[in-house]
Amino acid sequence: MIIAIIIGCEVGFWVLIVLGLVARYVLGLKKTGLTLLAMTPIVDIILLVTAAMDLISGATATIFHGIAAIYLGFSVAYGHKMITRADLHFAHRFAKGSAPIKLYGPRYAVECWKDVARTGLAVTVALGTIWLLTLVVDSSDRTSALNELNSIFLLVFCLEVVWALGYTLWPKKLPTSTRLVNVDVETTPAQQTKP
Repeated sequence: MIIAIIIGCEVGFWVLIVLGLVARYVLGLKKTGLTLLAMTPIVDIILLVTAAMDLISGATATIFHGIAAIYLGFSVAYGHKMITRADLHFAHRFAKGSAPIKLYGPRYAVECWKDVARTGLAVTVALGTIWLLTLVVDSSDRTSALNELNSIFLLVFCLEVVWALGYTLWPKKLPTSTRLVNVDVETTPAQQTKP
């Protein structure tokens, strides 16, 4: 049952985002769109309460209860970033907004380190949720599967740090085609002003 709730919450999260953005940019209903986007944390609450109720009612924790904790942590840490990115793309596509900017060089590295902080927050929320679930259930036999996720959390966080460190030492370069376009754009006005 818990896996169906996780899938339902994931689908519900994206449905609320898409409906909110469609209402905001396609239909011009800005308040309705904002309300729908603001409802996304309700999905997290539903997931947390369902996982807790399942365990309290006597279920033995499985990897899926752990996935619920991971989903909650990811949603708290990365939800705002995902909604903001989706909002930028919708604004560009449907409301003549600016095109989303692709980051390169040091700016990309800084964003990678921000993701390290976000991943740290996601891991902290997930571990806190697991701790809370084990505290509420109060049976180490029924919640031992949740503790097996600690090594996965550590691995994910370490990979995020390595990723950020890699792009700090070897910055992401601007694609060659983009560099040529930028050079052409910058030199054209100067060429026009020459006698």
